[in-house]
Amino acid sequence: QVQLQESGPGLVKPSQTLSLTCTVSGDSITVTTNPYHWAWIRQPPGKGLEWMGTISSTGRQYYSPSLESRISIFRDTSKNQFTLYLESVTPEDTAVYYCAALWFYSTSPNEYHFRGRGTQVTVSS
Repeated sequence: QVQLQESGPGLVKPSQTLSLTCTVSGDSITVTTNPYHWAWIRQPPGKGLEWMGTISSTGRQYYSPSLESRISIFRDTSKNQFTLYLESVTPEDTAVYYCAALWFYSTSPNEYHFRGRGTQVTVSS
């Protein structure tokens, strides 16, 4: 069974770039049989889950329209990791960030069966 673990700074200053890495174990991020879609999801305080973006096992990227101008997701196949970059952050980007995986493409965050424990990121000066 695939397992995911988020890592990165817990505090980011406004206007900076947030960077979080997800380390995957239990399967390869490039597996082609029963391939996964690898995603980032977040939950701001007092709000529901929000799908941010996905990178497929072939490297194709999909982003939420509301974040498209600021978000990038890349993968490092040698380390079995994928990384989220979110530019020009504001306090509204404060949230618990999760990396997640699913066997098909979905923009519904509640469908992601496999999810890391989450990491709190606070945007504050």
